[in-house]
Order: sequence, then C-alpha cells, then structure tokens
Amino acid sequence: MSRPVLVVVAAGPGVSGSVARRFAREGYDVGLLGREEEPLRALAAELEELGAEVGHAVVDITDADATTAAIRRMGEHTGRIDVLHFNPSAFREKDPLELTVPELLEDVTLGVGALLTSVQAARPFMSAGGRVTATGSMAADKPWHRAASLGVQKAGLRNLVRSLDATLVDDGIRAVSVTVRGTLGQDDRFTPDLVADAIWDAARQDEDGWRTEVPYSG
Repeated sequence: MSRPVLVVVAAGPGVSGSVARRFAREGYDVGLLGREEEPLRALAAELEELGAEVGHAVVDITDADATTAAIRRMGEHTGRIDVLHFNPSAFREKDPLELTVPELLEDVTLGVGALLTSVQAARPFMSAGGRVTATGSMAADKPWHRAASLGVQKAGLRNLVRSLDATLVDDGIRAVSVTVRGTLGQDDRFTPDLVADAIWDAARQDEDGWRTEVPYSG
C-alpha cells in the first residue's frame, strides 16, 4: 500500500510547518501549498530528511482555479489524500469603523473561502478515514476589535468545518477545527509544535465521540 498523504494549505514556518513535520514523522508523504518558493523549499527539505516524499506548489490560495489545479495535481500524483490541513488567516489591523466591505471580503476569501475550494478539490482523492483539519483561534469567540476581520474569519471557519463534517460523515470522512485559546509564542504552552500535536490528536479522535471543534488551551 502507498503511504498516507497530507496536504497542507498555506504552508510555512509556523504551525503549518510543525503540522507537516508531525505527520511526516508518523509516516505521511506531504503536499505543500504556499505563496513563496523559498519557505516551501526549506520546509520540503526538512520533511525529506524525515523520510517523506514531498511535492510543493507556489499558489495564491485565494485564486480558486489555481488552488484547485494544484491540489488535483497532487492527488493525481499520489492517488490519495488522507488529510487536508487548512491553516491560513489574514491579520488586518482595522476596527469595524475603518474596515471596508471589500477588505472584509478579501480576508474572508482567504481565511474561510479557500477552505471550501481546497476541500472540493481534494474530495475526489479522499476516502473513508480521511480527515479535514483546520487551525482555529479564540478570536472566533473573543475577537479583538482592532483586527475585526480576524474574528469573522475564525468564526466562519469553525462554522464551515461543522458543515463540512455533516456533509462528509456518511462517506466516513470527518472534519475538525482546533481552537487555539492563547497566543502563539506567548509562552512554552503555545509553541507551534504543541499546537501541531493537538491537531494530530484531533485528527485521530475516536469516531464514536467525534467533536468538530477541539479546544487547545496548552
């Protein structure tokens, strides 16, 4: 049998990189989507040292056609996608009186809409046991008014994950978001590696007690 495959949407040096390394250590091959070539190459080299076969694509994930094409190429190459991890969000420091509607929609396209694109592209390559995971945030519940669009993104992400899980469950595929209830790097409880461990555990939940949102409080 071929090795299981993880695809990371918006891969980079933070939580997404830690997620990629965590799954690679568990025997997964990895596909990476990101906006910049050099960080992708650096992460790919790390993953290859861990024994993973790695493919990467430079893509603007708000471009639905380009994102769909990249994920489909990865799925066609590997023949399977076992876990799709969605990581991106847009931080724009504007309060609700400064934020424009086009800016809000731009940020939601990145932080929520791109998940829809990614799952739709990956679905033909996913089968029973497949998982969709997403990096959530306490901003969904306690938004900071000076970054108003972030709270909207994270609330929308959690809502969409629940709808995805309800849609995919009959096919044996589950979706979950991990809500990080703290600030990354704030202290040694909120390192990217520890959040990645929480995402790994969330993806491996018992089906009988499946939760579509798992809090991580360190």
